[in-house]
Amino acid sequence: MAERVTFVVEADDQGLRLDQVLARRVPGLSRRKARVLIDLGGVFVDRARVKVASRVLKIGATVEANLGGALERAQGVGLAAREREEARLPAFTIVFEDDDLIIVDKPAGLVTAPTPESDRGNLLDLLSRRGGRVWLVHRIDLMTSGLLVFAKTPEANKILGERFAAHDIDREYRAVVAGSLDRDQTIDRPIAGRRAVTHVAVVERFAASSMIGARLETGRTHQIRIHLAGLGHPVLGDDQHGGETARLFRPAPPRLALHAARLGFAHPRTGERLSFESALPADLATWIDELRGVSLAP
Repeated sequence: MAERVTFVVEADDQGLRLDQVLARRVPGLSRRKARVLIDLGGVFVDRARVKVASRVLKIGATVEANLGGALERAQGVGLAAREREEARLPAFTIVFEDDDLIIVDKPAGLVTAPTPESDRGNLLDLLSRRGGRVWLVHRIDLMTSGLLVFAKTPEANKILGERFAAHDIDREYRAVVAGSLDRDQTIDRPIAGRRAVTHVAVVERFAASSMIGARLETGRTHQIRIHLAGLGHPVLGDDQHGGETARLFRPAPPRLALHAARLGFAHPRTGERLSFESALPADLATWIDELRGVSLAP
């Protein structure tokens, strides 16, 4: 779990470098570790990410240090070791690319975009290093696999962002949920005070679970997971929203049983309708075959 340490620069910190102040004010953080944390992008000064260890701080500045898994993995390593760490990240597949956009099939376990802990080793960072700036249009959770679109120009980013805001995007997920859903349905239930709509269709039933297709009309954080948990049919493998129903399910899923299977939209420059599909990855497909082998008989 990430830990956030926030403090205000005081008189006895004035004139010191950022790495020096972090080492003084964050328990257990040496100056060397502070430099690693800064390099990872885990430090903010007055809400702006700062990656210069020698920056001199002024009285009253607010410093935020985000400690967690990224720092633990990177401690004591140099550039070569960090590159080896990034080489071990799950491999992603570029499904489509032109001058305006990139469609990526993201594996589970790869972060979509920078987090407070780090701006390195995420999908946006990896794509940007291939040759030019890339813009984040939307994201899916760390342990969700499937399709994402990134923009390659400011114009494409603006148009695609407007399409997502207007819900003019086709997005369908496959999920395996606890229990047997008896019918297709639309869930219209607000999340954090904002309207959220998910259209759910039963694809296949197993002994104690169901595979569904979930089509998003809106795109709130964890929308599918929250809506299905609210129905009493949480997505299996969901440690955050699933409760004991999901946690105790057997055979246990290899990870969150959620996959972004279809993505469609009008091309931001040409207007041509684009549609992409992604098959269930091997980890989920193998587990689902196991579910099919579990008898429906009592």
